[in-house]
Amino acid sequence: MKILILCTGNSCRSQMAEGFLKSFDDTIEVFSAGTEPSSQTHPLAIKAMAEVNIDISKNRPKSVDKFINQSFDYVITVCGGANDNCPTFTGSVNNRWHIGFDDPAEATGTDEEVMAEFRRIRDEIAEGFSGFYKSEIKKVGGCCCYG
Repeated sequence: MKILILCTGNSCRSQMAEGFLKSFDDTIEVFSAGTEPSSQTHPLAIKAMAEVNIDISKNRPKSVDKFINQSFDYVITVCGGANDNCPTFTGSVNNRWHIGFDDPAEATGTDEEVMAEFRRIRDEIAEGFSGFYKSEIKKVGGCCCYG
């Protein structure tokens, strides 16, 4: 099973989704990339994931161009920009999904308000990808939740 998760910057949402899927099942290959990758994984995304014992601190944003010629069982977009601009893969893609989330990097306010937004999105990603995993990958009962 090989999965690619796409967003625009590959600094927050796709990195968190990659972290969750890897935590659910270490037998699947999970990658994330961006249509316009940022220079680094967002520090607050790293912090939010650390709070649920998932380490994405070594993850680095990558361009989707790196994956264009590869085959995937699933390509999943997590933001509208990536969904609208999803490239054509020359390798085969068996299933294309969109599971959209707000961008926590756009949050404004106090440090605590911004961190609360990262936590909210993290929790939504956990729920969305847990549902995806249970319905598409595992297809049988059992818990794949965090914390």
